[in-house]
Amino acid sequence: MPLALQAAEYRPLPPAPKAGLSSEWLIHDAVHNRLILYLPDYHTPAHTYYQWISIRPDRPLLITFAARKDFSIFLDNRLVFTAKAPASYKLDLAKLVPATAPPGPHLLCVWHPEVSPNLASFTNFVPSPVIHVGKAASHPLVAQPRPRGHQGQNVFLCFLLLIGLLYGGIRATYQPGFARIYQFEGLWSKTSKDQEFLIKPTVTWLNLLLMLVFSLSFALLLVAIHTNIQSIVILRRLFDVPESAIVLRVFLYAGLVAGFVLGKYLFLELMGYIFDVTPLVMVQYREFVRTILFMGLFLPFVMLLYLGLNQTLPETVLWVSNGVVSLMLVGTVVRIARTLHRRTSLLNLHLFSYLCATEVIPLIILLKLIVFTF
Repeated sequence: MPLALQAAEYRPLPPAPKAGLSSEWLIHDAVHNRLILYLPDYHTPAHTYYQWISIRPDRPLLITFAARKDFSIFLDNRLVFTAKAPASYKLDLAKLVPATAPPGPHLLCVWHPEVSPNLASFTNFVPSPVIHVGKAASHPLVAQPRPRGHQGQNVFLCFLLLIGLLYGGIRATYQPGFARIYQFEGLWSKTSKDQEFLIKPTVTWLNLLLMLVFSLSFALLLVAIHTNIQSIVILRRLFDVPESAIVLRVFLYAGLVAGFVLGKYLFLELMGYIFDVTPLVMVQYREFVRTILFMGLFLPFVMLLYLGLNQTLPETVLWVSNGVVSLMLVGTVVRIARTLHRRTSLLNLHLFSYLCATEVIPLIILLKLIVFTF
């Protein structure tokens, strides 16, 4: 065979596989049809990642990872695992290799059809030796859901105590205004008379402080239960915060929530000018602020449920969390539509289009980003 032809057929060998998982992942280079090292600060996040690992069928290789629904794992291009529900899992890769396969390198592939997998959650699992009298030690051999959540339970508890102290301090300092916002009988009142909150200034120290506490409560819930918010490409590009930096992530999400609440006024002013409904903007924004502040009072109770039951009933906690967040978002839109309908009929196609542009479309986007991605 000519030397030139031998050189053309040369292919580099795959890198030496490591015993267990590593933090280095590979992505497919379509141009050169090869696997290259994935650099988070350089490459765009992908849906598929690879890694060469050394597996011996007679030696367990346990890994743990967080997965969304429909997340899949392949070994040597063969599907070996698919997540049926969002949870944390523990998997023995050695049991997924055919018994006749010789020990050596195998290509591990992780894939999700819609979003980028949470690579930071993939770790080697080292079981703690537990000795039982008269019983041999055993290890799980199949994928089992594990409680969703972080190891920083004490951090969540400290934030929850801080939120309780802030609510108590604000109530003691601004008792009349606090009672005006958190009144159950007035929130869904059928009277056509404007409530006092809708005719008072929106930018007050009371509202700003309550907005801060709401942002902190919502951020704490997102970090504790909805841990994959940062896999959104835009957020990952702007704020690449490690999964383990719990305190930093709470403050980051709190800033994003507060920025969204404050920035919505500018958005409403712009849309009000476009649709020529500027007189309705302030009433709409005041109703938006009052409703989210009222419903935000229930977020700390969801965190208490998380701290108490997440280890035993993780799926129940997730469903309750999704339900509360969905109720808060949908209820806010319904309440705003009801308030605007009192002043001007929404049966007018022009005003209905304005409501869809300012409330319904943002609602669908938020539900997709927060609720239906888990």
